[in-house]
Amino acid sequence: MPGFLIGTAYVILYYAICAASAITARVLVKIPDELFRKLLHFILLGSLIIYGLAFESWHTSVISCIAFAAAVFPILWFLERYKSFSRITTERKSGELKSSLLVVFFMFAAVLSVCWGWLGDKILAFAAVYAWGFGDAAAALVGKRFGKHRINGGKKSVEGTVAMFVTSVVCTAVILAVRGGMPVYGYAVTALAVGAACAAVELYTPGGFDTVTCPFAALAVLLPLTALFG
Repeated sequence: MPGFLIGTAYVILYYAICAASAITARVLVKIPDELFRKLLHFILLGSLIIYGLAFESWHTSVISCIAFAAAVFPILWFLERYKSFSRITTERKSGELKSSLLVVFFMFAAVLSVCWGWLGDKILAFAAVYAWGFGDAAAALVGKRFGKHRINGGKKSVEGTVAMFVTSVVCTAVILAVRGGMPVYGYAVTALAVGAACAAVELYTPGGFDTVTCPFAALAVLLPLTALFG
């Protein structure tokens, strides 16, 4: 119980600092809407490190994920009644922020349960989530700015898909290198396979659902390859 409370306190402190900083920057500086959306995206991603490092066991981490989402949901539901909140958070439609938050936290809980709870390897959770998270951000930013060659019925671009692939490969390779225990060619093969899986799945996943499909596609590649290469 003390470990659960301390870990959750770190999560709350992290979000309080990040949210206050992001909103202050949004008010004082004219941050483009899409860039601010990705800033919020990165804040969400960053909390996975807290969940992976600030808790003594996987089940207290997972319970905290679910409890935090359940506690924040009604707060966001209340705030979203005010148009100024939606303008500050750049919601495309009402309720987007709270629904996205629920999906992300339950995805965190599921990935941590598999990687940390089942396999005892929390680093794989970081690799799976960040391969999607940073890759998706790169795809959105590059696709909107430079996406001239449209694919998948015009919904995505070659430039955005390539950006996601490259970013996912780099993120996976760096995280696996920190994890260690594999030959150099193992890092390269695994990172390339994860990048390809994330880019392909993101390309054909309907909007919003890639939050779930991409991390689990990454896991589907990571688990056998990390086992194969040691």
